[in-house]
Amino acid sequence: MFESIAYAAGGQQAQNPIAAFLPLILIFVIFYFLLIRPQQKRQKQHQQMIESLKAGDEIITSGGIYGKIDRVLDQNTFLVEIANGVKVKLVKSAVSAKVNSGVENK
Repeated sequence: MFESIAYAAGGQQAQNPIAAFLPLILIFVIFYFLLIRPQQKRQKQHQQMIESLKAGDEIITSGGIYGKIDRVLDQNTFLVEIANGVKVKLVKSAVSAKVNSGVENK
């Protein structure tokens, strides 16, 4: 009786090491396509939008303030008019979106 138990226990084969990591690899692939890749796409589009900004463009800052670019001061900063006669110096990275020219601010 004990011989059959010992024989059955010794008959198991070792698992394939790749099969042990397959769930982890699958999770990484899913994360890449659902989270990482779309975020990289959005970041690239945002960077292109920031690089294309010029004087006269209407923008929204990351703080939610609407303004119009009065002039480009240097490579990293703008002078933005947020109200009549009120101008602020703004870093390019603080721009969250460009407002469509057809949209009128009230």
